[in-house]
Amino acid sequence: MSVNRARWIWPLAAPAALALPQGCATISPSPPTEVPDGDPGRGATLITRYGCGACHTVPGVNGADGLVGPPLTRFGSRSYIAGELVNSGPNLQRWIQDPQAVEPGTAMPDLHVTPQDAQDIAAYLFTLD
Repeated sequence: MSVNRARWIWPLAAPAALALPQGCATISPSPPTEVPDGDPGRGATLITRYGCGACHTVPGVNGADGLVGPPLTRFGSRSYIAGELVNSGPNLQRWIQDPQAVEPGTAMPDLHVTPQDAQDIAAYLFTLD
């Protein structure tokens, strides 16, 4: 009898169970340990606002499919930023705010990113493992 009940319940329960991950995907990710005070959800929005996707491919950001700069896929797993800085939260924020100070002549422009915006953008990029 329990086998028959399971056969009857599964078709009803399966769609609800499969829908759970989609509902969870709308929750903004938690700040990564590298940038504990950052807001990754806001960072993704700022990547669009500052136009980062004109040069970089950034997973999870609509329209961010540029081919000028390196793709930022799996950024959180990288060892270095621009081949110059050890990949850490503070170093990434420094790079985002003033790339010319880190690597004079780099193709990455100074976009006058505020410290708070750099923190949130860095938080988003560190979610890309």
